[in-house]
Amino acid sequence: MRALKSVLLTGLMLISLSVFAHVGSPGVIYQGKAGPYTIMVNINPPDVIPGTANISVYVDNQQVSHIYAQPVYWYAGNNGSPRADEALPVNGTPGQYQATVWLMQRGVASMRISVDGPAGKGSAIIPVMAVSTATRTMPKSLDWQLAGLGLLLVVLMITIIGASVSDGTQAPGTVRSSGPKKYMAMGIAALILFVILYGGSAWWNSWSSNYRRFLYKAPLAHTSIIKHGQQMLLQLSIDTTWLHNNNQLISYVVPDHGKLMHLFLIREQTDDVFAHLHPLRKDSSDYLTVLPDLPAGRYRVFGDIVRWNGFAETITDTITIPEKPVMQNATQNSPLLYSDPDDTYVTSNSINDNKNAFTGKFALICGKPGTEMKLADGSTATWQHTAGTAFEANKIYPLTFMIRDPSGQPAQLQPYMGMKGHAVIMKYDGSVYVHLHPVGNYSMASQQIIQNRINGNQKIPGLPDPERFRDSVDQLITKIRTMTEDERNNYLNANMKGMDMPAMNMSSDSMVTFPYAFPGPGNYRIWVQMKRDGRILNSAFDAVVE
Repeated sequence: MRALKSVLLTGLMLISLSVFAHVGSPGVIYQGKAGPYTIMVNINPPDVIPGTANISVYVDNQQVSHIYAQPVYWYAGNNGSPRADEALPVNGTPGQYQATVWLMQRGVASMRISVDGPAGKGSAIIPVMAVSTATRTMPKSLDWQLAGLGLLLVVLMITIIGASVSDGTQAPGTVRSSGPKKYMAMGIAALILFVILYGGSAWWNSWSSNYRRFLYKAPLAHTSIIKHGQQMLLQLSIDTTWLHNNNQLISYVVPDHGKLMHLFLIREQTDDVFAHLHPLRKDSSDYLTVLPDLPAGRYRVFGDIVRWNGFAETITDTITIPEKPVMQNATQNSPLLYSDPDDTYVTSNSINDNKNAFTGKFALICGKPGTEMKLADGSTATWQHTAGTAFEANKIYPLTFMIRDPSGQPAQLQPYMGMKGHAVIMKYDGSVYVHLHPVGNYSMASQQIIQNRINGNQKIPGLPDPERFRDSVDQLITKIRTMTEDERNNYLNANMKGMDMPAMNMSSDSMVTFPYAFPGPGNYRIWVQMKRDGRILNSAFDAVVE
């Protein structure tokens, strides 16, 4: 019976893909250009491979003839990827197109969105991390129904075989035989069917075990606080044993926005303390950064990294920060070996209270849609959304924020790590975390790596020597850190050439928009980071999603 049920399950498993540079927010959103066309794309993935991704494409007030979606795999390159599927217009929604595309292989993939129309042709590459993260179970009622039907088929098959070698060979009008020939045939048939079912069960169990073995699991890590001279450092140590057992190569990490890791700390239960840090790599598995003057408490830790083939993922952990001790003989001029000029933190009111319990230049009160909130430098931030209007889950919204200087005039914003702004969204209970940019919620480094792979040699790049690769990346990080801010922004923008993303054009715009679709109902807090007059401005807002 068990063997029979195993075989019948073979064609009934639901499988799909997932995205890992976030937690609990699987959709990939792109906002930018496809040649002459301005588009927004929402790739809504399931959670196992192979499987289908649902893709929605929105065209901004432009006439188009056709839109195609094509999966392009990093390992296969441009020529080895399957053909494109056409996205069809959605009835009743002008400018929206829908497609369902199969992703058949695990690993780094992308969607090439091609647009054809009166203005010509254009395309955009959107990174998708295609690996399995879940399994599916069959409802018990259906399970037993299929098992019963299978058992009936086996009994009928044995009966038919027995009749075919006995009664079926007798002349018409002859009395039916129940001799040993019939029962021998039935016994042989039962044995053959048992062998087939047993072999099928063994094959299925092997396939299932292999599938579970390759289920994606984020790297394990341990975060701790250590003393280094007169500095208190935060150290994130990735579990190398786990990495070795799961064939993960941690030496092959590349910069994203000029940083090897974007590390976020958010205090649990209250979400009233937020820090965005950029650790330096001590060795292959240890990352260090100066511990800011954060209030004591237990913090959620999110570390975003990108591997050499464009695979982006988030490492999660928790840490308890004690009351900061008084450092003896410390001086204000002590060099901060592991500090970064783009590090920042802010305190705000608890999610359970509308009053800020902290004081000082880093304290603020969270805003809401349609309201204006004061920032640390006297400027203000306003979420350009109708006050009192709830958000709907799984619907794309342009989250637009406007900054005014202390005199009330639109502010002149500067690049912050090569972008007009960065944002982090987290659900109150910590089940959703996502790092956003004005162009979407994907890794810019992943997009550039995949684009270079498509444009380059069609052979799969060989795995470089880990020590040389790590040393060259560390040298690049050191070079970036020694640049002036203008040099750093020019360098970052130069490495994003050819992507044609208007959201990166700083000009004098005082507003920044982040496209996002909340993955489920609940209460969310949003931290927005922009830059003005050489200073990082932190703001925070609360949202209710229905």
